[in-house]
Amino acid sequence: MLFDLPIPPQSPQDEAVQVSDVVVTAARLPPAASEAAFSVVRLGQSEIAASVRADEALRAIPAVSLFRRTTSLSANPTTQGLSLRAIAPSGAGRALVTLDGVPLNDPFGGWVIWAQSAPESLSGIDVIRGAGAGPYGAGTLTGVVALREKDADGGVLDISIAERGGLRASGTASVGNERFALTVSGLHETSDGYVPVRGTQAGRADVPMDLTAEALSGRLDVNVTDNIRLSVRAATWEEDRGSGLGNNRANASGNSLSATLARAPANGRSGWRLQAWQNHSNLFNSSGAVSADRNAVTPANEQYRTPARGRGANVALRRQDDVLSGRLEWEIGADARFFEGETQERFRFMNGVFTRGRKAGGEASVAGLYLDGSWDKGPWLLAGGIRVDQWTNNAGFRFEDDLQNGSVTLDETEDKRSDTVFSARLAARRALGQGWSLRGAAYSGFRPASLNELHRPFRVGNDLTEANAALSPETLKGVEAGLGFANDRIEANASLFWNRIEDAIVNVTLAQGPGTFPRAGFVPAGGVLRQRQNAGTIDATGIELSLKARLAEGLDARGAVSWTDAEMDGDDSAPQLTGLRPAQAPRWSAVLGLDWQAAERLHLGVDGRYESDRFDDDLNSRVLKAAWTLDARAAWQALDHAALWVAVDNLMDEDVQTSQTATGIAGYTAPRTWRAGVRLTY
Repeated sequence: MLFDLPIPPQSPQDEAVQVSDVVVTAARLPPAASEAAFSVVRLGQSEIAASVRADEALRAIPAVSLFRRTTSLSANPTTQGLSLRAIAPSGAGRALVTLDGVPLNDPFGGWVIWAQSAPESLSGIDVIRGAGAGPYGAGTLTGVVALREKDADGGVLDISIAERGGLRASGTASVGNERFALTVSGLHETSDGYVPVRGTQAGRADVPMDLTAEALSGRLDVNVTDNIRLSVRAATWEEDRGSGLGNNRANASGNSLSATLARAPANGRSGWRLQAWQNHSNLFNSSGAVSADRNAVTPANEQYRTPARGRGANVALRRQDDVLSGRLEWEIGADARFFEGETQERFRFMNGVFTRGRKAGGEASVAGLYLDGSWDKGPWLLAGGIRVDQWTNNAGFRFEDDLQNGSVTLDETEDKRSDTVFSARLAARRALGQGWSLRGAAYSGFRPASLNELHRPFRVGNDLTEANAALSPETLKGVEAGLGFANDRIEANASLFWNRIEDAIVNVTLAQGPGTFPRAGFVPAGGVLRQRQNAGTIDATGIELSLKARLAEGLDARGAVSWTDAEMDGDDSAPQLTGLRPAQAPRWSAVLGLDWQAAERLHLGVDGRYESDRFDDDLNSRVLKAAWTLDARAAWQALDHAALWVAVDNLMDEDVQTSQTATGIAGYTAPRTWRAGVRLTY
């Protein structure tokens, strides 16, 4: 939902006590001038204000989604990875997500726990589509999602209730003076949840997916000098949820700490950034085998701990100069990330107890140097960058033992592996006059496999997926062209792109259950055995169209559509996949919205979303039907600093499929849900 909450005028008395008059900003570099030559979508604070999760706000951009059709309100933590352009979604995500430059991707799995950054704490989100060489580095296979946290400019508190026991309170507040500012943000959210399997297919094992999520963060901003800023941020979060099947549950928790010292560039003065960060995460996740009548669940796996740690640092120097009658901006920098973690599990449930234990994990790192820049002269903007990165996987192991007699059943270690990857990007943009512009770009990027993909097998229902410690990084090469138009009433863009992912990491089906297999063990009837593999290449051609228009005073419309034709070539490694579409990759997705300022204090909004069918598996045998949803919202500015609002998600109560088992049992997103709340500002 994209809409503006009315901002009331302030009285002289209000101005006299406004904390937001204090000008203390977070330490960050401004967006680089080169971004204008690439495919960038910017969401402002008003455009994300109505969403309860940041990933929900991103659904306003076609083909930007989590691995499945669900949002993070109901998605298992291991499927909360974000992907762009529907080239090949994955649970780990094929996009880098940052908050003021600090990666939010989990150090073990690569996914993002979206509860840690509530929309109320954000001032905007930039989505850069296409492989990000230049300053972004590893993980930016299909693009970058850059979240910006609010500066110290007042506060907001949103409290709401929803159907099925929903309760949410989220807010951010700042205090300070001309030198210091402290910004605190918090979130508390609970829900009794909904049952994902419905109708005659459901049994007693199908239960609601309840949710409890909490997050707290604090950021101290310091004006070290007139133009140098220091920001120190600490955060903690925890998310506990039911899986919708028996007693199976997932709990994701973590904490982070970062420090950033920055000076913005200006005429004749270089800008720079020094940043260091670390985060810790942990995951509990249990799964079970469901009976054919779906009335009973037998425990199959209990991932009782997954301690992981990520550390990193980056340094950047940026400068702007007048060169050859144009403006030259360049940035040189270096970054490094280090990850370590392991999964600790119990499995093979027999005679009422788990009989086997497993520990598996390792270490990974990636470090790189880059040079990026742009030259802007008259109608022309030229941009480019080059990177060199070295990735390393080290200390990999997998150890399994018999919990009853202590005997070792599997003991493997992995040799250290490392390699160097070169990546680059080049783009040009030309203003054609009268609001028109034309751009073109070529780029490359890479994503190393996560520790989760390398070392942790997992189970969903009766389906088992084995890890693969020999995975190589995925690489992407692509080209695109775009045409844009903008004036006071209309903004329109059209893009055409071609991307190729090589050594694509895919969950490849190996066998059907029932049966007992090496390493994986027993796969029940109705289940399949898969393994993560570098399964050849994925070629994707796509078109993206978007339009925003002011239809009348107070009435705005927006729409966007994305078409992506992605096709696998399994080569010799997985020939059965050749000619198939990647799992969870729809061809078509579209969004349409209207915002109407119906009265001085009344705002109405409606958003529709359509997506064509997609496949739940690599063999394209499990079809998830095409789906559309309609959301609506109304906000009444009852007082100068208090707005009442009511919203309904999935207004038409459509059945939107998210998953399907080998026996044809479908899971669905949430049914129609009413929400109502109050939003307080100061």
